Amino acid sequence: MCVDFEKISADITVRHYDWLEVKQLLNSLSKWDKQGETMGERLQTEDVKDLIRKALGARTKAYAPYSHYQVGAALLSGQGRVYPGCNVENASYGAAICAERTAFVRAVQEGEREFRAIAIVGGLEGEEPKDYAYPCGICRQVMQEFCGPDFEVITAVSEDDYEIHPLKEMLPWGFGGEKLK
Repeated sequence: MCVDFEKISADITVRHYDWLEVKQLLNSLSKWDKQGETMGERLQTEDVKDLIRKALGARTKAYAPYSHYQVGAALLSGQGRVYPGCNVENASYGAAICAERTAFVRAVQEGEREFRAIAIVGGLEGEEPKDYAYPCGICRQVMQEFCGPDFEVITAVSEDDYEIHPLKEMLPWGFGGEKLK
């Protein structure tokens, strides 16, 4: 897909758009990675639902004897592989690891370095998820390390109740490796 940014820019300045319209226009464009190369189209509904199913499955393996809050994640690599992860708590709370980071560590250990999306579900042990489980700040920073600004973060209650946010919405002024150059 070839995007004519000058035309889009001119169209935005000629017509009055509110912020939501501009956001929708920009979101309709192809995905762009950190170098500005195309990453492909947005995930299809069935792909989103499949990731959510896998995150729900990962949630059943969570080790959460202290908070009893079980989280599952399913990370989709640029190669199309899915890496599940669950939270693993520890009596020394700082040694706990979130489901999102578990999935990233697993994928990186397998050699993956490009990612398209992650689905996240969470809720109290023995109960179905009731609310969206958003990633914590550390997990967002890990996403920033490996993903472009349009990486899709799917927070879900079920296969039919979910939200999709680009990483740039969840970490608008993220600190990445490019700042260290």
